[in-house]
Amino acid sequence: MTSIDPDDHTVDELTAELETVDDEDELQAILEAERAGQDRSTAREAVHRRLKELGADAAGERDGVEEGTETEGEYEEPKEAVGDQAAGEDQAEAEGEGEDEDEGTAAEETDSATETDEADDDGLSHPTRDKKHVRALEGGDYADMWVFCETQGGELLDVSREMLGKARELMDQFEADYGDEEDVVAFLMGDDCESLAEECIAAGADVAVYHEDERLERFLHKPYTEIAAHMARGEGTVESTDWRDYDEPRYILFPATNNGRDLSAKVQAELDSGLASDCSDLFIEENEVSNPVKTGEPGVKKTFEKVLHMKRPDFSGFEYSTILCLDNPGRDFHPQGCSVIPGSFDPLEPDEDREGLVVEHDMELEDDWFRVAVTEHDRLEAGIDLTGHDVIVCLGRGIGDDPTEGVELGLDLVDAFENAELGITRGIVTSSYQFEGHVEEYSKEERQIGETGQVVAPDLYIAAGVSGAVQHKVGMDESDTIVAINTDPDARIRDFSDYFVEGDLFEVLPRLIDAVESGKTDIEAEAVADGGEDDD
Repeated sequence: MTSIDPDDHTVDELTAELETVDDEDELQAILEAERAGQDRSTAREAVHRRLKELGADAAGERDGVEEGTETEGEYEEPKEAVGDQAAGEDQAEAEGEGEDEDEGTAAEETDSATETDEADDDGLSHPTRDKKHVRALEGGDYADMWVFCETQGGELLDVSREMLGKARELMDQFEADYGDEEDVVAFLMGDDCESLAEECIAAGADVAVYHEDERLERFLHKPYTEIAAHMARGEGTVESTDWRDYDEPRYILFPATNNGRDLSAKVQAELDSGLASDCSDLFIEENEVSNPVKTGEPGVKKTFEKVLHMKRPDFSGFEYSTILCLDNPGRDFHPQGCSVIPGSFDPLEPDEDREGLVVEHDMELEDDWFRVAVTEHDRLEAGIDLTGHDVIVCLGRGIGDDPTEGVELGLDLVDAFENAELGITRGIVTSSYQFEGHVEEYSKEERQIGETGQVVAPDLYIAAGVSGAVQHKVGMDESDTIVAINTDPDARIRDFSDYFVEGDLFEVLPRLIDAVESGKTDIEAEAVADGGEDDD
C-alpha cells in the first residue's frame, strides 16, 4: 500500500505530492495504483519524472515512456532554455552513468561496434544521425503576432500587406478583449529590405525586424529557416533583441505561397509547434476542451484562453474546418501558426505617418547554408494575377454555343467596370472549344479560378454559365457579392450566390453591359428560354 492514492488527486496535485516522496518502492506502488485506476498518461509521466530524479526507471518502461505508447510528443521533457538545442548525447555515456562494471563493458562494446559502422559509413546510410531536436518550452512567456512578409523583386507581395492588415485588426481586438496591448511584428529578409521594413510599419505593423544580406536575394530554405527561428526565439545581439521581453511569439502568420508554405512548415518544426495550412479566416477567442491529451485527465474540462482559431477549406471547399493549436500538460505549442491564402483579407490603406520600430536583426550566417547558388535564370512572363480586382467576371461552359462570342461578351463586361478582370473555369481550360485568334489567349490556364487555379475574393463576382462545382467554389466563395447567370434553375452555384439570374448568358450579358455603362443597374432580371448548358 502507498500513503498516496493517485485517484484522490488531479495530475497537478499528484505532481506536487510526489515531491515529498523519496522512496523508489513507494513511487513504484503509486505508479501501479495509477495504472489500476484512472491510468492517466500525464500522471504516469509525473511518476516517471520523479523516479528519474531519484536515479531510477519504472520497471518495464524506458525513459518514462511505455513501450509502443509514444503519442504526440506528450512524454518529451521540454528544454529548459530558449534556443538551446537538445544536443545528441553520447549514447554509451548516457546509458553507462550509474551502471555496474559489466554494463559499462557492454557500453564499451557498443562504442566499438559504432566505430566500426562509422568506418564503413558511405555518408548516406544514416542521414539523420546528427539531427538535433529543439524541444518546445514548458510554461514559456509568449506575446505578439508575427507576420512573415514575403518579398519578390525588391517589393512586398500583396499577401504580405493583406496579412498585416488582418493582424492589425486581430491585435486591436485582442487589446479590447483582454486589456493586454501586444504588437504586430513584421519579419522579413532579403538583400535590400530596410525600406520594405518601413513599408510594413505603414501597412499596420508596430515592429518590423529585418535581416539584410546580398546572398538572400532569392528564397533559400536553410538560411531563411535559420534566420526566422533565430528571430522568433529572440536570439542575437542586445541591440537587435532588447525591444522584446518574451520567449517566443504567441502567434505567427505566413503566406500560403510556394515559398511561404515551405518556410512555415520548416520554421514551425524548428520551434517544435504546429501549423494550420492554407487558411482563409482567423479569429481569437477562448476554447473549452475535454480531450484528456490536452486536459491531463479524463472527464475534466479545461478552458484555453487567447486561442487563434484558424479556418480553412476542406474537401475541395465543400466545408470548412477550424484548426486550434492547444498545449498539452507540460508541453507548450507556440507559436500558434498558420499560412494564409492570398486574397483572403483586405490590406489597410498605407499610413506613411504611422510610427513604429524598425530593427535590424543580427546573426552570423554560415557559408554552408549557401552551397547552392543560382548562376543564371530566365524570367517567365508575369502571367495574369486575378487577385486585387474589385470585380471578376468568370465564364464557364455556358459559352459553349459560341465560345468566341461568349469571351467577347465577358471582355465587354470587364471593360464596363473600372477595376475588373476576366476569369474562366477549368471546364473552359480542358474543353475542345474553338476560339478565334483575337480571344484565344483568354482561354488559357493562367486565368483559371478554383482549387487548381487562382483564389479570388473581389467585391463583386459575376459567374456566367458556371454550374458551381466544388472545385470552383473554393476559388471564389470568399467574394463579397456573387451574381450567377445560368439557364439551369437547379445549378449548384445558386446555393452560394447572392443573386441568381435564370437566363441565357448571351442574352443577359448584353443587357448587363448596357446597364453598367449607363449607370442603371436596377434592370429586371428575367428568365430567358433555351440557353447553353454548362458542366463546370
